[in-house]
Amino acid sequence: MRLLLPVGLIATALAAAPVRFDGDKVLRVKLQDGKQANVIKDLAKTSQLDFWYPDATHQVAADMTVDFRINAKESQLVESALDQNQMHYEILIHDVQEEVEKQFDVKEDNPGRHSYAKYNNWNKIAAWTEKMVRKHPKMVSRIKIGTTVEDNPLYVLKVGGKDERRKAIFMDCGIHAREWIAPAFCQWFVYQATKTYGKNKIMTKLLDRMNFYVLPVFNVDGYIWSWTQNRMWRKNRSRNQNSKCIGTDLNRNFNVSWNCLPNTSDPCQEIYRGPAPESEKETKAVRDFIRSHLKSIKAYITFQSYSQMLLFPYGYTSELPANHEDLAKVAKIATDVLSTPYDTHYTYGPIASTIYPTSGSSLDWAYNLGIKHSFAFELRDKGRFGFLLPESQIKPTCKETMLAVKFIAKYILKHTS
Repeated sequence: MRLLLPVGLIATALAAAPVRFDGDKVLRVKLQDGKQANVIKDLAKTSQLDFWYPDATHQVAADMTVDFRINAKESQLVESALDQNQMHYEILIHDVQEEVEKQFDVKEDNPGRHSYAKYNNWNKIAAWTEKMVRKHPKMVSRIKIGTTVEDNPLYVLKVGGKDERRKAIFMDCGIHAREWIAPAFCQWFVYQATKTYGKNKIMTKLLDRMNFYVLPVFNVDGYIWSWTQNRMWRKNRSRNQNSKCIGTDLNRNFNVSWNCLPNTSDPCQEIYRGPAPESEKETKAVRDFIRSHLKSIKAYITFQSYSQMLLFPYGYTSELPANHEDLAKVAKIATDVLSTPYDTHYTYGPIASTIYPTSGSSLDWAYNLGIKHSFAFELRDKGRFGFLLPESQIKPTCKETMLAVKFIAKYILKHTS
C-alpha cells in the first residue's frame, strides 16, 4: 500500500534535505591585470561564484589571487572562459562534497562527547560551556550576553578571577558560520588556560592578573545551519524584508563606516551589511557587553579563517591608526612566535592593504571605541582546504595560535594602563 503524504509534509521533507556539493570545485585564479579581473567580475554576473577569497566580487582586482567555489553544472563553462582568456588557474578542490566528508578525519574514542581534536556542533559546545563552569568554578563563569534571531543563547565564558576591574581581553570566534576552525580555537583556549593554570608559568601569571572574556560562537544560528543544512553558510539567519535571501554578515554590521563600501546593500550577497548599523541581535549583544566592560577591556581579538594573517585596523580606510607602529610590532612578534612549532607562516598588517577593504567590521569598531590593541587572526590554511580544514589540523592550529595569543596577552599586561 502506498502512503500519500500531505503536500505540506512533502515540502518540509524536501526543505530539510541538506545541501550537497557533489562535483563542485574550488578554483584559484592568479589575476595578471585589470582585464582579467573584469573577466571574473563578468563571470560572477552570469554564474554562481561563491567567493572564498576575497569574499565579494567588488574586491576582485589586478595582481590578486582569487579563490571561488563553482557548482558542477557551471564549472565547465567557467573553466573554458578562463582558458579562452588565457588566465592561469588551478583546481584547489576537485569535489567539494568529498572534502566536506573528509574533514572528519580524526577517529572518535567516544562518539557523542565533546572533543578538542574534533569539530563540535552547537549542542556539544553549549553543554561544554556548562561543564567548564562546573569543573573550574573559581576560574570560569558563564555569562549569557543575549540571544540570537532564532532564540539561541549567546554565552561568554569569563576566565580568570572574580575582580572585574582587572585588565581584560575580549575574544570571539565564529562570526562567519562556515569557519569552523575558529570556534575550535576558542574552546581550546579555555581548555588550555584552565588546564595549565598553576603548571605553566606564563598562563598562571596571566590568569592571576587579568581576565579573558571568550565568546566561543558569535554566529550561533549560522553555525547550527552550517552543521545541519548548508556547510558553506556564512551569514546569520535573520529574515530580510522584501527579499527571499536570508541572513546578514555580522562582520559588516557594526556601526563603523557601515555604509562606506559598495555592494554590501544587497541581501542576497554574502557580505550583506544588514538594514541598519547594529541591526542584528548578535551584534547588539556583543556591542552592549563590550561597552559595559570598556574600562577593563584592553584588547579585542577576533578569530576567523582562512589565509594565515594577523590583521589590525583599519579596513574601511587606507589611513593608518595612530598607534600603527605599536600594532605592527606586536603583530610581527606574535606571528614569529606562532611560526615556531610548525613553521606556519603568517603575514600581518592593516586590513585594507593586507587582505582587502572592508566596512562595518568588529575590529575597526572595537578600535574606534577605544580598544587600541585590536586584532583579527585569519587562521589556517592558505587555501588548499580553505573553510574545510580537516580535523587533523585542529590541534596544530590551536597550539601555534595559543603561543601568539599568550604573547599578545603578556604585552597587554605589561604595556597598557
